[in-house]
Amino acid sequence: MSLAGTGGGREDTGVRPTPEEAPVAGSRRGRLVAALAVAGAVLAGCSGGAQPRGTVNLSMYDNFFARDVTRVPAGTRVRFVNKGRAPHNAVAADGSWRTPDRVAADQAATLVLDQPGVYRFFCTFHSTGNGRQGMAATMVVGDVTYYPGQEYAGPALRPVRRASGRTIRVPEDRRSIQAAVGAARPGDLVLVGPGIYREEVKVTTPSLVIRGRDRNRVIVDGEFRRPNGISVTADGVAVENLTVRNALANGLFWTGVRGYRASYVTAYNNKDYGIYAFDSVDGLFEHSYASGSPDSGFYIGQCQPCDAVIDGVTAEYNALGYSGTNAGGNLQIVRSTWRSNWAGIVPNTLDSELLPPFRQVDIVGNYVEGNDNRQAAGLPLEWGAFGNGIILGGGNGSRVERNQVVDHVNHGILVSPNLDEHLWTASGNRVVGNVVSGSGRADLALAAPAGAGNCFQGNQARTSIPVGLQVFQRCSGLRLPVRMDLSTTLVSLGQLAEANTGAYPANRPEDQPVPLPQAQLPRGAEAPVRPAMDVFAAARVDLATVPLPGPSDQPPIVRKEPTVFGVPVLAASPWQLVFALYGYLLPFVLYAAWTSLALWDLARRDDIGRGAAIGWIAVVLLVPFLGVIAYHVLGRPRLPAWLRAAVIGGGLVAYLVVLGVGALLGGIA
Repeated sequence: MSLAGTGGGREDTGVRPTPEEAPVAGSRRGRLVAALAVAGAVLAGCSGGAQPRGTVNLSMYDNFFARDVTRVPAGTRVRFVNKGRAPHNAVAADGSWRTPDRVAADQAATLVLDQPGVYRFFCTFHSTGNGRQGMAATMVVGDVTYYPGQEYAGPALRPVRRASGRTIRVPEDRRSIQAAVGAARPGDLVLVGPGIYREEVKVTTPSLVIRGRDRNRVIVDGEFRRPNGISVTADGVAVENLTVRNALANGLFWTGVRGYRASYVTAYNNKDYGIYAFDSVDGLFEHSYASGSPDSGFYIGQCQPCDAVIDGVTAEYNALGYSGTNAGGNLQIVRSTWRSNWAGIVPNTLDSELLPPFRQVDIVGNYVEGNDNRQAAGLPLEWGAFGNGIILGGGNGSRVERNQVVDHVNHGILVSPNLDEHLWTASGNRVVGNVVSGSGRADLALAAPAGAGNCFQGNQARTSIPVGLQVFQRCSGLRLPVRMDLSTTLVSLGQLAEANTGAYPANRPEDQPVPLPQAQLPRGAEAPVRPAMDVFAAARVDLATVPLPGPSDQPPIVRKEPTVFGVPVLAASPWQLVFALYGYLLPFVLYAAWTSLALWDLARRDDIGRGAAIGWIAVVLLVPFLGVIAYHVLGRPRLPAWLRAAVIGGGLVAYLVVLGVGALLGGIA
């Protein structure tokens, strides 16, 4: 079934409907570090081709849009994805564009927004006709000046760098945080007293500082009824020393802003992300904690350069500790702890957001432990990353240095391709000076297909896939092209099939543990008031000074998994057997059969000279796969044509059919 965006003619509306919509197969990380074009990957590494611009996904829940404000360049494809149970739609209040009238659950509709402007839009099922109340949001298309608060406070509302000296206290001056935020002006401090605040706080005034007097006793509780704990669409807003929990989507959320900061914030058991910045730059997450998120605890997405720092945070009991789609450029993830998630640190590239691929992410000085926790909250889309400490999924020019990575059932550090609408290979990444131990498959791994320039050097690691990774893929000196380990990719593909068929632990955020009390903001209510302006310039870390974290007091507990040619023999499910064992080994079985037949045929031929025979032998032996195929096709062998067709063509067809059926049954294709 397909859906098409509809509306008036393009000249009048600025919108191109796209007809190819289909049921939702996944969202941001629908094929994270897992799915590949298997046949192409077997025989050759490939890239995504021309640089696509990407698509912006905007989820529709019951009954709210995922973001209050979404900013996109003119000409962007915007995909409205219904993640709720009821039907929804999206209609511009001025009538210039609309999705189909009914977008059913698990369906999506795509529009191309060409005309710059500020568009208020709403769901006709769950909002007033003008989009002022109910399920409504704002779309900013093109380079248009827009401040979210100007709808209510006028265009004079501008960010400021200095505190105003004014404090609004909750509950003394205003009974709710939202009332205090609504009364505040740029530079004000909103100081919140202990209590459980059952509300969603929407911040549209720039340069506010929202601070709790006690991090563990000031709680914004979504009660699994409200979309976000705190949602910020204004520049320069800092949130400090409080807790956000039980939101239907995100605990603490910035979108489309310049300048943001989360300091000493706890976010737990929220149903999407814990602490989240999207399409935002110049930011800092520091001394904060996130747990119980079925997507990721910390997330920075769709920015280049991001000019952002994550420093001194802790993430546990999430699907992913950190995830960042298409985010990079002055993005530092440093001196933090990532433990007991499904996977630890996972920057990645997808077409479902703008600015692919991710690049220039610095992951330095982190402690990454035991990210194979089957009890953590998670969604099927994240299961492909399970059991890995650090993954670079389809990105370029990033570095992983001086991290302590311990106890992961799959890999300590994995550099991998990623597939969405395009296949994104990883290129030019440096993995240097890490200490990696207790990995089930391998401490270090480079999955196929891979781009050029990935290097591994100076790591304390016992195992690698492929073997000799630090010898042949060094960052200096002689390097050999050892970069095609398909088994690692196919293991991840098997995990994705497990998720798509329900063979994964479907744990809910609300069942995750309540965190222990966390450290308070130094000086608490008396700390200096600092709006989040010029954040990166002040927070940027000199990476050369970041030390390697010390080891744990406990020895590694994960044991090396028995493998045959890199394939786990104790496969967790039939999908691992289909993809990891059959998918990886059969090409080599076919290759051995083709080569044997070619050499046997050459040995019995008397119609060619010795030189020609030696030449063909060299081609067959020295040019993997393609050389032997060239002989069988172009070398005029004496083997019957039917035999060559059956062994070569039939073998390839059988291989593709089995993997194709597996992909269909596993929900990948």
